[in-house]
Amino acid sequence: MEKTSHVTLSQIGQINLNVRDMDKAVAFYKDTLGMKLLFAMENMAFFNCDGVKLMLSLPENDQFDHPGSVIYFNTEDIMQAYKQFKSNGVSFVDQPHMIADMGSHEVWMAFFKDLDDNTLALMSEVAK
Repeated sequence: MEKTSHVTLSQIGQINLNVRDMDKAVAFYKDTLGMKLLFAMENMAFFNCDGVKLMLSLPENDQFDHPGSVIYFNTEDIMQAYKQFKSNGVSFVDQPHMIADMGSHEVWMAFFKDLDDNTLALMSEVAK
C-alpha cells in the first residue's frame, strides 16, 4: 500500500451528546442556552454551533448509554453568559474562574450541567 500524504484532524464537524428526554433537551439547548436548532426528529436533534453541528440523540442501545465528553463553548463575555444562563436556571458546577495566564490574555472557564448530567463549559479568552 502506497503512502500518499499525512492526514491530520483539526476541525470538529459534529459532536454527539446522549439525552434521555428529547423534547426537554431540545428546549434546554434552544430556549435556555439560545442555540440555533437546525432540525429535530423523534430520536435526534441538530444545532448549529458556528459551523459545528451538535447532535442530541437518544442512545441506540446500552453500549451508547453513557455521559458524553465535555464540550467547551467559546463566549466573548463569560461573566455575562454566566449571569444570563444562571438566571435561566442553568445548573453551574462552579463560577467563572481563570484557568491559565497566557501573557497577553487569560483563559477563563465555568462548568455547568445539562438536563442529562452531561458536563459542558463556557470558555473565554480575556484580554489583559
